[in-house]
Amino acid sequence: MQVSSLWIHPVKSCQAIRLDRAELEETGFRHDRRWMIVDPDGRFVSQRERPDLATVSVSVRGDHVALSAHGHGALHLPLDPGDAAPTRRVTVWDDAVEARRASPDAALWLRTTLGLDGDIVWMPPESARPVDPTYARESDRVGFADGFPLLLAAESSLDALNARLAEPVPMERFRPNVVVSGSEAFDEDRWSVFRLGMVRCRVVKPCARCVIVNTDPWTGARAPEPLKTLSGFRARESKVYFAQNVVHARECIGQWVAVGDEVSVETRRDPTDELELGSSNAFTNDEGPR
Repeated sequence: MQVSSLWIHPVKSCQAIRLDRAELEETGFRHDRRWMIVDPDGRFVSQRERPDLATVSVSVRGDHVALSAHGHGALHLPLDPGDAAPTRRVTVWDDAVEARRASPDAALWLRTTLGLDGDIVWMPPESARPVDPTYARESDRVGFADGFPLLLAAESSLDALNARLAEPVPMERFRPNVVVSGSEAFDEDRWSVFRLGMVRCRVVKPCARCVIVNTDPWTGARAPEPLKTLSGFRARESKVYFAQNVVHARECIGQWVAVGDEVSVETRRDPTDELELGSSNAFTNDEGPR
């Protein structure tokens, strides 16, 4: 098995960037979901309620992130807005975190481009958003992603889904960070501890999917598939699962994952667990310092 593609989503719910290699930081891949659109109350805005966010393209250029959509001029966000940038409390689901205003031009750009009343914020390194302790160690952190530092998907699992669809869907629908090839379909359900090259990771829980997977990742058009078909063979207790939420070992911060890296599974879960993968607060005892 090997890593077949890598992705980051710098601005939560906007378009992805495909990479050849990615550096791990405390919260996941560098630049992944470090920016987020918020409403006037500071609550996150996503494709769930605004599928047109899928039309916003994102690129990282030098010392800034550029957003563009609908033929409008680009919005440039500095990689670090600096200590002078206004701070505000924002919320992601039930988590409240301190963020900085990404750019004084962001609110006007959102209103002009998308007709959206809101702003764009950036999460500075000193803002600590813990991963749900039910599934992670006390030291694990996440950026503006829904809940976990990394999301892993398998090409074979997408192939198994597409074999059931009248029209196949691309992997971008599922917004993964890491895609692997060479595995059996849905074998990742049973992975526990594994490596991406030298980077040690742990599967913590399957990813429950929402209506975002029914959104075309470039046009924002929404249809009943693939969630309708997925629910027929990947549902359990009113949730539909595809891909796996992952945390990385702290000693791997600063290391790189590259396309072509070998993927090796160290430990597996009991196959009778099916989709209910359970949780653990630690890697195996030989993990090293935390």
